[in-house]
Parts: sequence; C-alpha cells; structure tokens
Amino acid sequence: MQFLDEVRIVVGAGNGGHGSVSFRREKFIPFGGPDGGDGGRGGDVYLVAQENLNTLIDFRYQRRYRAENGHGGAGRQMTGRAGKDLEIAVPVGTLVYDEDTRELLGDLRENQQRLLIAKGGRGGHGNLWYKTSVNRAPRQFEKGGIGEERNLRLELRLLADVGLLGLPNAGKSTFIRAVSAAKPKVASYPFTTLHPQLGVVRVGEHESFVLADIPGLIPGAAEGAGLGTRFLRHLRRTRLLLHLVDIAPLEESNPAQSVAALASELEAYSSELASRPRWLIGNKADLLPLPEAEQRFQAICKELAWEGPAFLVSAATGAGCKELTQAIWRALPEIPPAPEPSGAIDWYDEEDAAEEGDWDEEDWGDADWEDEEEE
Repeated sequence: MQFLDEVRIVVGAGNGGHGSVSFRREKFIPFGGPDGGDGGRGGDVYLVAQENLNTLIDFRYQRRYRAENGHGGAGRQMTGRAGKDLEIAVPVGTLVYDEDTRELLGDLRENQQRLLIAKGGRGGHGNLWYKTSVNRAPRQFEKGGIGEERNLRLELRLLADVGLLGLPNAGKSTFIRAVSAAKPKVASYPFTTLHPQLGVVRVGEHESFVLADIPGLIPGAAEGAGLGTRFLRHLRRTRLLLHLVDIAPLEESNPAQSVAALASELEAYSSELASRPRWLIGNKADLLPLPEAEQRFQAICKELAWEGPAFLVSAATGAGCKELTQAIWRALPEIPPAPEPSGAIDWYDEEDAAEEGDWDEEDWGDADWEDEEEE
C-alpha cells in the first residue's frame, strides 16, 4: 500500500431544512390557523481515528466530503428529518489543521477518538412561530441555516516511543527487523526505505514499546533535501532517539562527522527535537573483529565527546540488540512524553502544495455546495 502522510481535503456540513408554510384545514374548523413545522438540522462532519489505518492514501482519490442536508418541515407541525452525520475515518496519529487559518483543530491520538470538524446548519422555523394576536395567518417562514465548510490539511505523524535516526544504509531497517516483527525492505544500496515503518518491540510478556524506522536522512534534510522535512516530523512524537551510525562505512567516511552533521540537521529543524534524549548506537559490529569494533566505537564516542548512553550492536547477527532493547524499556518510564503539537502550522510550504499537483485553489478554495432551495 502506498504511504501518504499529508493531504488537503474540503468538508461541508449539511444545510438545515427550510421551515414550512401550512394551515390547518379540517371540517368544522374554518380558522384552524398556521401549523407549519420546522426544518431538520443538517448533518455534522466528524473525523474518527481508526487504528487499522496507517496512511492517508484514500484522500488522494476523494478530496470533497459533505454531510446530508436536513429535510424541510411539513404541515401538522411536523419537523423535517435531520440530515445524517458524516464520519470520515483517519489513521490514529492524525493532526487536523484549518488550511485557511493554519490553526490546529485537533490531534487524534486514540482509537475511535472523534473530532467534530463542521457543524450542520440548524433547521428553519415554520410559520407557526410567526403567529401573533394581530397576524393570525402568517406566511413567513425561516430558511435553514448553512452548514459549515472547511478547507482542511491532514498530517499523519507516527505514534512511537522510540525513533531511529541515521544516514542512508546505516542499518536502521535491519535493526528494526532484528528487534521486532516489522519486515521493511533491506538491500545493500542506500535509500532502501522510502517511507516510515513501525515495529512493536516486545521485551517481556507484557512489556513492549513502539519503534519507528525513519528513512535515511542526508545533510540539508532540515531544508527539505531528500524529503528530509517530511521524514523529520515523524520523529516529533517520539520520546527517545536512537542515532545509528555505521562504524565501518564502505566509502571510508568519518562516522563521527556523520553523527555531528545529522545532529546539526536536527537542531536546524527543531531545537526542541534536538534537545530530546538521544542514544548513540554503533552498528555493523560484525564486519570487524570484536576488539577492533569496540576500539573503533570508543574512538567515535571520544571524538564526539559523547556523554549519553552508547551501545555497540550488530543488527545483522542480533548481537547486543537484546541488551539495548532492555535498557530502552527501563529508561522509557523516566523520559517525559513528547510535547503537544503547536496550535498553528509551522511546516507549511507553498512549494510542497504545488508539488501535489491535484489541488486547485479555484476548484477547492471556496467550495460552494448550497443546494437548490427545497420546495
């Protein structure tokens, strides 16, 4: 299934039904008076979080949603039927922004969590409401209210406790395969992982945490190089970052400089994200004799003046992975949760919007869905 983590849609609540103009006409009751009923309310629009969804791909093919209109009132003081509410399923972890005001409307973090996104119009009054002592046969009625319309931007941020950070081909996909049941693609060339992956790491019978594998980042990621900003934002919900580094790179690059470069990208993207706990994980220890691997990893830590936790592992053989996951499980209760997202869009990019290609402001910016007047 194609992974899509950012879309724009248009939603509209239903219009309220019009009130009725009617008069009571029965045998032997010549002046029955007005008895027009009220119109029904328009349907509301809700977003509902579903844990079985993990992408926003469905919204690429349908961008416009609208709830049912309320029905008009009728004689004998009969109120029109209310319009049916519309529920739109989204993945757990979806942030909902108003595209026009750039305001955060909601953060759907729990399964079956509902968010009212557009309120339906109220039903109009029938002519019964306009009866007075001097106006006994009113022909006035009230039209139904117009339902709310919104241009929305949906952003999916993965819900994970721990996030993997590293250059392409650092072994992140191999690591998540080694410690969880996730099966991301693994190959000998860089940029194998094209979209984020989630894996549940089970430490004990009732002890587990969620690990997110973020596609490899490159220098300039904070400015969007290699779609870096699209991947970096998936780390914003994580509490702990594991920075994987290849201790034996084929291109003979300096691993310590690679770690420092990505740390700079984190700082440039978000100082708050860069301040979160980050552990250094030396990977691919199986490529060298164990004493040499340990010596090289210690040299990397010394060059970086690394003061935090550091672990040497081999994701290919699983060596050191169990000890690492157990240490993570013990540390997580002491790490505070990720802060709530800000109340305004801080990542909006006009170029990103243009690249989507199928969003036309002329078509979507001012949706006019008012139906013909009910009879």
